[in-house]
Parts: sequence; structure tokens; C-alpha cells
Amino acid sequence: MFGKKDILYEDNHLIVVNKRAGDLVQTDPEGTPALEDEIKGFIKKRDGKPGDVFLGVVHRIDRPVSGAVLFAKTSKALVRLNRMIKEREIEKVYWALVEQLPDPAEGTLRHFIVKDQKTNRSRALSKPQAASKEALLEYRHIASSANYHLLEIDLKTGRHHQIRAQLSKAGSPIRGDLKYGAKRSMPGGGISLHSRSVSFLHPVRKEPVKITAPVPTDDNLWKFFSELE
Repeated sequence: MFGKKDILYEDNHLIVVNKRAGDLVQTDPEGTPALEDEIKGFIKKRDGKPGDVFLGVVHRIDRPVSGAVLFAKTSKALVRLNRMIKEREIEKVYWALVEQLPDPAEGTLRHFIVKDQKTNRSRALSKPQAASKEALLEYRHIASSANYHLLEIDLKTGRHHQIRAQLSKAGSPIRGDLKYGAKRSMPGGGISLHSRSVSFLHPVRKEPVKITAPVPTDDNLWKFFSELE
């Protein structure tokens, strides 16, 4: 259940929360309960609001992914943040635990993503095809354990399952991500991809903001890597 402990940053205009792996960010067409609804309910109760609570989804992360998610609390902030997302003015950094270290250990991945609606899966192609969209990210190796490697990823574009598909294409599937080639699943169905930080110019105050999300505390491997910092 969502609570105060999950809030990483909040003011009158926006809120950033640390999503748990397995949570939906936004309600789907089937009406599955989502983080969006939990936050609205929390704010309504905490602040004693009599009417509906406004909350705008600025960006989404996949259901099995954990970490920082940004929401707007006012329509003005939502319009400005949506424009910033479109113009790539919000920096999103991810951490990923992968089974194989990419070669080279630091670099840029550029592919062309094609989404399969039927399977809810994306393919990363080396050359553009009809309906494909360019996908770009930068990565660097931070540390390694006996069996896994921690990568920091600077996401340049926001395509469907982009990081998962691109790392799989590079021969480095994410821990637990069976859909993209991982050897085994993880308890609870999550994967070791974490939205580590979001950085942007505040949409109203015009001040630099950077919010960092702690890694999941119930995962010993994440705990191992976080203690190496």
C-alpha cells in the first residue's frame, strides 16, 4: 500500500514517488488498480480534500520496473512537464543488473524499435523498418558481483520497453526479464531495472531539481550494489 515513505519529493505542483516493482503506474482499460489511484487516495485523505484530487501522469515505467515516477499535481505543471518530456528536457537515469557485461563496457546503443501489440513486446532492429522508431541510450558499467553487472543508463528516447529490448539485443538481458532473454525469473515477477533518478528544471519555480530513488530494500543483490557506492 502506498504511503508517506514512498514519496521522494513533493511540493504544490508535483510529486515524485518510488514505485514498487509490480505496480501499474496508470489504470489500464480493464480498470486494474494503479499507483495513480493510490496516490490520489493518499492525498485526499492526508489533506482532507472534499472533491476529486488532480493528478497527471507525466511519464510511465513498465509494471515490473521499480523506481522514480513523476506526477503533476496541477494542470499548469502537467502541461509544462509534458512539453519538457516531448522536448527531452527531463533527464532519466536507470540502473540495470544484467547477466552479461556489454562489450564495450561503456558506450551508446542505437536501434530502431518495433512494438508487437499482440505480444506486448518490442524488437530492437539494427536498421529502420516501416513503423520503427529510433531508440537511443548511453550506458556505463559501475560494478560487478560474481554473476551480475550493474549498468547506469542515460535514456535519450522513451520507446516501448526500450532499455529491455536494447540490452537484450546487445547480449545483456536484464536479471529476471524472461520476456527479453533472462535465464530465470525473480520472486514476484519483477525485473532488476530501476528508475534511479529524474532531473529537470522545475516547471513553475524554474529551479534545477534532481530526485534519486533508493533501490528495492527487499532484494539482497540490489542491497549489495547499493552498498558499493
